[in-house]
Amino acid sequence: MSRRTGALAATAAAAGLAALAWGVLVERTRYTVRHETVPILEPGSRPVTILHLSDLHMAPWQREKQDWIRGLTVYEPDLIVNTGDNLGHRDGIEGIERAFEPFQGVAGVYVNGSNDYYAPSPFNPFRYFLRPSEVEVEPERLDTDRLEAYFGSLGWLSLDNTARAMELRGSRFELMGAGDAHLGWDRLESIPGALDELRENVGWQDDPSGPEAVSIAVTHAPYQRVLDSFVTNGADLILAGHTHGGQVCVPGFGALVTNCDLPRSAASGLMVWQHALNAAYVNVSAGLGTSIYAPVRFACKPEAVVLTLTGDDIGYS
Repeated sequence: MSRRTGALAATAAAAGLAALAWGVLVERTRYTVRHETVPILEPGSRPVTILHLSDLHMAPWQREKQDWIRGLTVYEPDLIVNTGDNLGHRDGIEGIERAFEPFQGVAGVYVNGSNDYYAPSPFNPFRYFLRPSEVEVEPERLDTDRLEAYFGSLGWLSLDNTARAMELRGSRFELMGAGDAHLGWDRLESIPGALDELRENVGWQDDPSGPEAVSIAVTHAPYQRVLDSFVTNGADLILAGHTHGGQVCVPGFGALVTNCDLPRSAASGLMVWQHALNAAYVNVSAGLGTSIYAPVRFACKPEAVVLTLTGDDIGYS
């Protein structure tokens, strides 16, 4: 090896180590809030603020993350939408309870992700370039019942393969959700029936003078089959997580992987998803955490998303 080649190799190695140090020690905890405006309410409606949280992958010792989440009360959300993977350790529920305690009484809905059922395990991150990750054989089960009971104590409603209704600031909302598609636990065939049952029982049909309901759909993993089903079932807005925004991105290129069949260009952010002559806004959160076995982010800061729903005429291009 020539001196020139050796110098180039040493420079590349140093740059790689610097990038790794940045991703592990700095960017992984550079928590940020992304703001989006979504015009899906009836004209003249009062704005509705949604706090979208996803992929916390919480461990009990992550106090900085917990404190940052607690501070999100400053946005005074009308609704919290949690798109799963809250737990990142067998004792992660302790950190979740501390982080969400200030949100007691704020309306909320949630779906679970695979890491709300199974603890993470050591893995080779390069496998993501071959196929979406898979649950290991006989993984450690987490205390999902305790997690769901805690969410229930906050007043939050589960949307795993079901539908719910609520009114917020004078607007009516139909909310539907799917179980984790990454585990194959989405029961998309159940959504039409769940919506029919909701509409039969909510009583809005007895007040035709009220506003038309806005439809929000929630999923952990934004597989294309799930997004297509939600659009077919009339969703105006879809919220998802799971991708971590790629977690490691290349400036000017973007996410390298999405860990599902979503295109890399849609790894995070607000976009429009079109299917069968219909369309819906989709917000994919880059999430707030990482696996404790891959604690790195690069060109992909952890995020919470504040969505302001406003009244307007909807048009898609």
